[in-house]
Amino acid sequence: MATVRPFKALRPHKGVEQCFSCPPYDVLEEEEVQEIIQRNPNSFLRVTRSEVEVGPDSSKDKIYEKARENLNFFINKGTLYKDENPSYYIYRETWQGISQTGIFATVSVDEYDKGIIKKHELTRRDKEEDRTNHILKLKAQTGPVFLTFKTDQKVKKIINDALENTEILYCFSDEKNVTHELWKIEDEKFVKDIENAFNHIENLYIVDGHHRAAAASRAQKIMKEKDNNYSCEKEYNFFMAAIFPHDELRILPYNRIVKDLNGLKVEEFLNKISTSFDLEEAPVSPFSPDAPHTFGMYLQKKWYKLTFKQEVNDDPVENLDVQILQRELLEPILSIKDPRTDSRIYFLGGIRGLKEIEKWVDKKGWAVGFSMYPTQLDQLMKVADMNKVMPPKSTWFEPKLRSGLLIHPLD
Repeated sequence: MATVRPFKALRPHKGVEQCFSCPPYDVLEEEEVQEIIQRNPNSFLRVTRSEVEVGPDSSKDKIYEKARENLNFFINKGTLYKDENPSYYIYRETWQGISQTGIFATVSVDEYDKGIIKKHELTRRDKEEDRTNHILKLKAQTGPVFLTFKTDQKVKKIINDALENTEILYCFSDEKNVTHELWKIEDEKFVKDIENAFNHIENLYIVDGHHRAAAASRAQKIMKEKDNNYSCEKEYNFFMAAIFPHDELRILPYNRIVKDLNGLKVEEFLNKISTSFDLEEAPVSPFSPDAPHTFGMYLQKKWYKLTFKQEVNDDPVENLDVQILQRELLEPILSIKDPRTDSRIYFLGGIRGLKEIEKWVDKKGWAVGFSMYPTQLDQLMKVADMNKVMPPKSTWFEPKLRSGLLIHPLD
């Protein structure tokens, strides 16, 4: 069963949360980070992306030292302060008229290691090491792991009851017109009710933040080994998470662009596709699939609809649309063998829209684009339940969690 735990968050004073908080560290290019910091030197990006302040030739150690220096600066300046009592924090994001309401808590590293907190992606060692060193140097976790659970009405009711009986802490809209709301729950009754309700949840599932979770696990082992006064209640045994019921989350499509046709003429390419897919002119332009196992394809200023011909099987990975496209088209026809490393393929998160596919093909000179039907939450959880791994770039969740609203200190 899943364990959740309140914590004493380090957080911005009321009134500065909008300018201080920022997008997740891994969704912005370096130029975007520099532009934001130049415009707003009070941005939390100075902690999560401190490399932009130390120069391109600086060592990793200097980058982490700068992050710690900037975090201390915000604490000493009074921008950040630590709550006195362990609390849960209810977090609501509203985007395009739809809300998702979850809870910030800390969860057990040991439960992650044992598989009670389930994952569905592979991680890269270099990214794990980066976040591990960031945690160790700052003695804090600066970004939440995004978790979900199979919706439980009792949990939702307790969260809603606590929310209705608590004064709102923060409320603002960000640069993408997402409204963020946060409530602090420190009333003993609601704290106990929340803990008891999650004790009936069998598993939590990582939605986003696999590297942050893996880094928290690695950091725990290092800190535990060096700790002469170890206690299972030490904060490094837990990592910060934002946890939402699965029926409130939205996955957007993760579209694909390929640079060339692998030496094929257009007619040859279309003929090869027709082996595994029914090929027809798209009913609308641009075309977004409205059912599983259908795909949009943009080629030479024209949209097509592809429908997979074969029967699907019960394997939760092989049945994913992203895997079907990879297995039946990208690898055998376009020779994209490893989409993680092949520079001939690029991925466009669904928020960027179908017009972005047209832009890459028409203006940037790439050959073909594919619009995808989004992976579903039940597919993600089924893959995780079977301890399997999803292909890269299978899911794109919106809205993203805001960084800097809550920080989890480990000392």
